Amino acid sequence: MTRFTRRDVLKFGAIAGGSLLLPLGLQKRSYAGNAGSPNVTRFSLPFRSAPVLNPVRSDATTDYYQIRVNKTRVNIIPGLSTEVFSYNGTVPGPTIKQRKDRQSVVRFVNDSIGTPTSTHLHGMASLPQYDGYAEDLIPPGYYKDYIYPNNRAATLWYHDHAIHRTARNVYQGLAATYIVQDDLELGLPLPKGAYDVSLMIQDVILSPNGSLVYDDDGQDSLMGDIITVNGVPWPRMEVANRKYRFRVLNGSLSRSYRLALSNGSKFTMIGTDAGLMGSPVEVANFRLGMAERYEFVIDFSKYPVGTKIVLQNLSLPNNEDYDNTGVVMRFDVVRQEPDDSSVPSTLRPYSVIPTSSAVRTREFRYERSNGLWVINGKVWDVNRIDANPQVGDVEIWRLYNNSGGWFHPIHVHLIDAQIIDRNGRAPFPYERGFKDVFYVGENESVRVIGKFGPHTGKYMSHCHNSVHEDHDMMNQFQVGTGGPDPVTAAPARSLPAPPL
Repeated sequence: MTRFTRRDVLKFGAIAGGSLLLPLGLQKRSYAGNAGSPNVTRFSLPFRSAPVLNPVRSDATTDYYQIRVNKTRVNIIPGLSTEVFSYNGTVPGPTIKQRKDRQSVVRFVNDSIGTPTSTHLHGMASLPQYDGYAEDLIPPGYYKDYIYPNNRAATLWYHDHAIHRTARNVYQGLAATYIVQDDLELGLPLPKGAYDVSLMIQDVILSPNGSLVYDDDGQDSLMGDIITVNGVPWPRMEVANRKYRFRVLNGSLSRSYRLALSNGSKFTMIGTDAGLMGSPVEVANFRLGMAERYEFVIDFSKYPVGTKIVLQNLSLPNNEDYDNTGVVMRFDVVRQEPDDSSVPSTLRPYSVIPTSSAVRTREFRYERSNGLWVINGKVWDVNRIDANPQVGDVEIWRLYNNSGGWFHPIHVHLIDAQIIDRNGRAPFPYERGFKDVFYVGENESVRVIGKFGPHTGKYMSHCHNSVHEDHDMMNQFQVGTGGPDPVTAAPARSLPAPPL
């Protein structure tokens, strides 16, 4: 289908976003007691889980889903109506739960938001034409069927990935969780069902009338003064005095979190971006960059009914009010229940990829130049390939950030990889698993190692500070030779759509 230029995408955005995002001059975020978003009492609103999406039909190998991308109104703050973009009318969108190796076909229909979209299932090893390539756009009035092999058991998420519009579209609501489980995981005695809980953390800015405010501070970052979990500001979750498994995702555009429990208790970490770790580790706090996912268990049986524990954020930029963004949600122990779950000492077979198996090392430097965010001095170019590994090649990528003023969570599409070291030091204990997002802090050099495949074709790598990604910290690599073209192999089609 037709490729859209940057001007085309910005034009669509100006048409679509006028009623959703106020101009920066109308509402400036501020902290430390100054005027900002409307107030909401922390921990006054109940926690809620995103709805689970049922397939419209199923056959022997495949489940078929339909998701409409539309405008809707939600109450982020009680009494105020906020217009958002949504998947099927909810923010965050509906969760898809699947079994490993059972295929999904997901139809995304762009029917009412007025701007192109592209859906990336983050963490899935999809074919290039179903990966959410940034220039593989679904224009307004079109739809596209994405085919997902569900070849990894992990906590994934799907979100918009449209060229130069990712940050705004995600900020306006286009994000949701996608969970794949396998027999090994389901056979473990970990908490299940209602005790297996997804948490999507995001921050936003609202005007006094409830409208979303998009303030990226001169294409630097967007730091909201309201912290939401599954779309609810600072919720209160009522729990039983038993173990819970949590799958946490940082869905913010630019904010990193360092999560800790207010009573000093430790998290039992069990999973990274790519699923269960080899064995659990206990940590008092952990860092959560944008798009990273971690899984952990909290054992509330240690606490009597009536206990209240706050999930804190210890990572705060300068001049932020601790009471405002230094807390995320609260757990209230309200009842007693039996608990037959446990955390086994071995979770999944895991071995470190030896560095001696790497056939080459590449270096990528993440910097700001002339107001743009660049990789090795270059911005996104659809016609440029910056790496060409072959299927089966093991490579080491050195991700280097020489800035003292910002960090970059780097996402590599298609593959899962392991962190070798950070500035020559071992990765944090909770990072010792397969991942697809790598936190590259200020003045840090992070080496990662991964095996490329199973598909050939073009895939992207980029900073997951979505503001940086849009302006223009994104490049691409080609696995092998040939492969389906990510734009033309499965183009979007105009509505009306036939039945799935």
